[in-house]
Amino acid sequence: MDPSPPCLSFIGIVDFSQEAKWIYMTPSVTDLLGYEPNELIGKPSLPLVHPDEYPRVKQLHYDTIQLDKAACLVYLRMRHKDPYKGYILCGISRTVVHNVLVGSVSFAQPGAKALQNASTATEITVLTPNATNFEFRRWNDPSPIALDPMPPSMNSPASPTPSSPTWVPSSPGSSRSDSQDRSPTPDRDPGHLNFDNLTFQSYRTAFILNRFSVNCTIEYCTNDFFLRTMDAIGRPFFDFVIKKDEDVVRSWIDCVKGWGVNERGQPSDGGFGFGKFTLIPKGRDSTERVPEPSPTRHRHGSNSISRARPTRAHVSRAERLVEQHRVDQSSRESPMPMLVDAIFSAHSDGLMVILRRATP
Repeated sequence: MDPSPPCLSFIGIVDFSQEAKWIYMTPSVTDLLGYEPNELIGKPSLPLVHPDEYPRVKQLHYDTIQLDKAACLVYLRMRHKDPYKGYILCGISRTVVHNVLVGSVSFAQPGAKALQNASTATEITVLTPNATNFEFRRWNDPSPIALDPMPPSMNSPASPTPSSPTWVPSSPGSSRSDSQDRSPTPDRDPGHLNFDNLTFQSYRTAFILNRFSVNCTIEYCTNDFFLRTMDAIGRPFFDFVIKKDEDVVRSWIDCVKGWGVNERGQPSDGGFGFGKFTLIPKGRDSTERVPEPSPTRHRHGSNSISRARPTRAHVSRAERLVEQHRVDQSSRESPMPMLVDAIFSAHSDGLMVILRRATP
């Protein structure tokens, strides 16, 4: 029997305070760290970090917010509720979403899943000394070995650099290069950090969707920038995707779901997917309707009257019409369809979609 725990993950949201207080988390936190969500909501998250890594984690928290980062990954140790289990090596993803940090916490284990997570992240930071095997390098990352000076006669034309006009950053939504993003956070005294001076960042919205439903029902959203929370919660996510883009967005979500399966076949995390589609804030009806059966004709008893009781389908249809009328009325002043950039990720008990308005 494999004694190592499976790769599980939970979605978490923290605020911009220096303690990074928990605002929201999904129930899988219990499987990973042993805590119930109500034990952590409103409490600081940084005290769960290993004491040796706390100063750098606090600095990293500050830098992530200040630099408005997205789809970043860090490996560090977090305390389990059971003292006999000590500290768990975790991979933590994070994205700045206007006034909160949204991400996930997963059990870190070397292998194909760690490679998948790292290959799709825009930045990787490894804080735990014995976790260097989680480092991931790309061809354009700087060499860790200092190069000897080359004779002038052997110098070749310089390759494009981040400062040259031909440089195109590869990380979505970021103007920084991979090599800059992947540089480790320096060891600095976090006592000088002033979190009160941090301002709200990019206009992004994070949606948490039901991973196990066909239509990916919206369960939580962080703000009302793109969709009004009262209109969005409980509705299929695809209600807000323009019809011509629905199939491709479904394929993207199916793809990240496929990535997000651990070695035991259980739902887990699996890296980031990036896409662009047209969002319709006023919504539409994306669910397929089953045609209602025709009324049954009675062969006998022409004088008899049949009074059919309202079925569940009829009630649901009536409620849907009322709801659609209300949405139509309230959305007359809603913004027109807009092109958005999206970051998709799958986790043990939910899907996460982070949106921002795309540049033309």
